[in-house]
Amino acid sequence: MTSQRGEIAPAKAGRKGLDKSHYLYIAVIAAVVLGAVVGLLFPEVGKSLKPLGDGFIKLIKMMIAPVIFCTIVLGIGSIAKAATVGKVGGLALVYFLVMSTFALAIGLVVGNIIHPGEGLKLIPYDPNAKAATNSTADFLLGIIPGDIPVLPTLLAAILVGFALQRMGSQGQPVLKAIQHGQALVFRILIMIMWLAPVGAFGAIAAVVGATGAKAIFGMLTLMVAFYITCALFIVVVLGTLLRVVSGVSIFQLMKYLAREYLLIFSTSSSEAALPRLIAKMEHLGVSKPVVGVTVPTGYSFNLDGTAIYLTMASLFVANAMGIPLDLGAQVSLLVFMIIASKGAAGVSGAGLATLAAGLQAHRPELLGGVGMIVGIDRFMSEARALTNFTGNAVATVLIGTWVKEIDRNQVTSVLSGATPFDELTMISHNAEPEVKEAVAV
Repeated sequence: MTSQRGEIAPAKAGRKGLDKSHYLYIAVIAAVVLGAVVGLLFPEVGKSLKPLGDGFIKLIKMMIAPVIFCTIVLGIGSIAKAATVGKVGGLALVYFLVMSTFALAIGLVVGNIIHPGEGLKLIPYDPNAKAATNSTADFLLGIIPGDIPVLPTLLAAILVGFALQRMGSQGQPVLKAIQHGQALVFRILIMIMWLAPVGAFGAIAAVVGATGAKAIFGMLTLMVAFYITCALFIVVVLGTLLRVVSGVSIFQLMKYLAREYLLIFSTSSSEAALPRLIAKMEHLGVSKPVVGVTVPTGYSFNLDGTAIYLTMASLFVANAMGIPLDLGAQVSLLVFMIIASKGAAGVSGAGLATLAAGLQAHRPELLGGVGMIVGIDRFMSEARALTNFTGNAVATVLIGTWVKEIDRNQVTSVLSGATPFDELTMISHNAEPEVKEAVAV
């Protein structure tokens, strides 16, 4: 009887998983395919569906500030010594600076090898041309609150976290309330995620309808080179570092984050998966304080994919406009982009905006060529967002290893599939005892 029960229970659990989560991601894949078909066959209809994708991204961005606030406050407030936050934060910032600089340099090297944009004769984008607006769509999108800037939220959360830390036992009820607030925020996000198929359908249909197959093939060299560069950066650079420092396989980690990759691919936004990355890194065995400091900070400072994109796109624009950059100009551009890339958020379109801002400040004469890659920026943003996301996941494991705040047995159990992630609550069940124990110290 016992063995029969043991066999029946897993089967029921498997059915529940399919009912609650698998169907959503199957719907996302179907929506992406359908959106591409609509964009190719009915371009004008596809372009008119753009508000669907914009609305979904706005809903996600609306929730980023409360997620970051709750995560950082719990991360800082749940540790006994403030010095630990400084150690984790300082180590994270140094690592982010080194890796972003390395990624920028890789982009320049690859760009000089393939010479992207050379020989292209494209009509520059006219910034004075205004697209027709849809008052109904604008009204509906206006209902969704605007997103709160990430960096001010980081500062506020850090101050609140340290204040609760100084309060000692008096701050425990507040920490508990914020923990319940985090569970509420995650629940709202789960509700929003059921709109992912609609958002993916609108976004894909719009970009395919606007560019068409000819535009995609015309810039195939840059796109393929960028994707290959990002893939090599993840597998070779990040994979080697992860294996040497933590003994973890990059392929096992990527398999564990497979659903987040699908979500990012459909929305071109790594921020869409930020709450799930926080929950999954805690479930993986990295301590709540390390996750609470590293992941949100990495979303503002550790953008490896954006760094590669900025340098390769800059060379593309320069070559396409017939104004190639010499080595000295490339080096000075790299230094500028190191600073500019730190202000880019992991949101679809942020990379293009950062590229335009960087060229305007550094080489104004190239600004007019940014419009040449507007059509394919949406296709490149998938690789950009996926690389940013993977870089932050790897950074969390590495920093957890360096500060010895990672449960290696839990890592092995999770990556082997023995301890699956709870898709229904997105809350790590082994994190709550850490908060209680740390606050009681």
